[in-house]
Amino acid sequence: MGENIRLTAADGFEFGAYRARPDAAPRGGVVVIQEIFGVNRHIRGVCDRYAEAGYLAVAPAIYDRIEPDVQIGYTPEDVTRGREIRAECDMANVIADADAAAESAAEGGKVGIVGYCWGGQIVYVASCRLGGKLACASGYYGGGIVPFLGETPAVPLTMHFGTEDASIPLTDVEQIGKAHPEVTIHLYEGADHGFNCEMRAQYNAEAAVLALERTLAQFAEHLG
Repeated sequence: MGENIRLTAADGFEFGAYRARPDAAPRGGVVVIQEIFGVNRHIRGVCDRYAEAGYLAVAPAIYDRIEPDVQIGYTPEDVTRGREIRAECDMANVIADADAAAESAAEGGKVGIVGYCWGGQIVYVASCRLGGKLACASGYYGGGIVPFLGETPAVPLTMHFGTEDASIPLTDVEQIGKAHPEVTIHLYEGADHGFNCEMRAQYNAEAAVLALERTLAQFAEHLG
C-alpha cells in the first residue's frame, strides 16, 4: 500500500515523501503533515489509514531541506532534536513542499490536508496560502498559530485541541475562534497534546477516534 517517492517543489528542490494508495479508485487526495518527528512510522501509519478510507495519501518529508530522511521517536532527547530541526525550517519553503505534495495527491482527485502538532500550524498556514490547491483542511493541536491570524483560511478548516494541552493555552484557541469564527474548533475534554499518536504517552483513544471521524466526515463532504 505504501511507498517512498520523490517530489519536486516549485523552486526545483527535490525531496522525499511517503505515499499510500487505496485498493480501489481514490475518493480524493490527502496531504499528511508530520509532527516535529519527521515522516516516521506513526506518520506512515496515518497515511495508510487514510488510504484504507479510500484516499491517496502523501506525506512530504519537509525536513529534507535541513536533513534528509529524518525519522525519530518520542523520547525527551528526540523531542529536543525535533525542535532543533524545526527551528531551522523556513515556513515559505515548508508551504512550497506542501504545495508539491498537494499536486501529487491531486492524482486522486480533490485534495484535503491534515497535520499534527507542528503540522497543525502548517495546516493553518496552508489553508490560507494554498486555497487553489486544497478543498479543505484539518489541523490537530497546532501551536504557534496566533502569529498567523492576520491570514485568513481560504478553504473550510477544522481544528482539534485537547483541554489538557499545556503547550497550547486555551486563550490561544479562543483567539483563533474570535479572529476567524468560520473555522470549526473542537475541544476534547481530558485530551493532551499528541492525543492522536498511539506511540506517545499522551495517546487518548476516545479523542483520536472522534477526531478522525470528524476529519473523515469533512473529507467526505469536500473531497468525495
